[in-house]
Amino acid sequence: MIGIISDIHGNFAALSTVLAELDRMGVDEIICLGDTAGYYSQVNECCDTLRARGIFSLMGNHDAYIALNQPCPRSNSANACLDYQREVLSADNRRWLESLPERASLHGLELIHGGWNDPLDEYLEPSEAYFAEHPGRFFVSGHSHVQFLWQGRDKTWCNPGSVGQPRDGDPRAAFATWDGQRFALYRIAYDIEAAQRAMAHAGFTDYFYENLAKGTQIGGRVSAIRSDLPPANSAGNRP
Repeated sequence: MIGIISDIHGNFAALSTVLAELDRMGVDEIICLGDTAGYYSQVNECCDTLRARGIFSLMGNHDAYIALNQPCPRSNSANACLDYQREVLSADNRRWLESLPERASLHGLELIHGGWNDPLDEYLEPSEAYFAEHPGRFFVSGHSHVQFLWQGRDKTWCNPGSVGQPRDGDPRAAFATWDGQRFALYRIAYDIEAAQRAMAHAGFTDYFYENLAKGTQIGGRVSAIRSDLPPANSAGNRP
């Protein structure tokens, strides 16, 4: 069984809880779909953990902002967090972020952070027409911070949701598993106050982290995914 995580965003408290749960479940391997960096203050702890455990990781858009020393084009809040992370990020972790691939095919899965039209920054909305243009049967991506499982006629897409900053109104960390035939979706509570304390200690006001207790973007917006079919809830598991 494969564990699938995404969008950690420097939230070490959430990452630690999710990894402990995946270890308890006995997964054989863990894959990260990108955005280890961005937003929260413990980016080194998150990078160090993924590297030490040999977790295969893709590059996300926030990882690329740091690797390429570029700003986020749409969020001043994100840029304030990225500026902090550039200051504290270790040289080894920066080189690791720079080395991450944008896409991969593993265990029968087509893996990417954003979407197959834009690997880093596409907010994918699944449809039969969309996936008909892309080879493969099982697709996995993150980026939207919204957990979702979509089943088409002969193709399946899974977004495991966000470990570190859920945006669907549920503050619990999100992740998924893959057993070679089906996906399962999971949520787990973690120590949100620990992540908030770390941000406060780094000098951020509560505007940057109060959203964690609400399961929203910074600023309070709840996100959603639209598709031409309902989510395939019967194929997943949300305990």
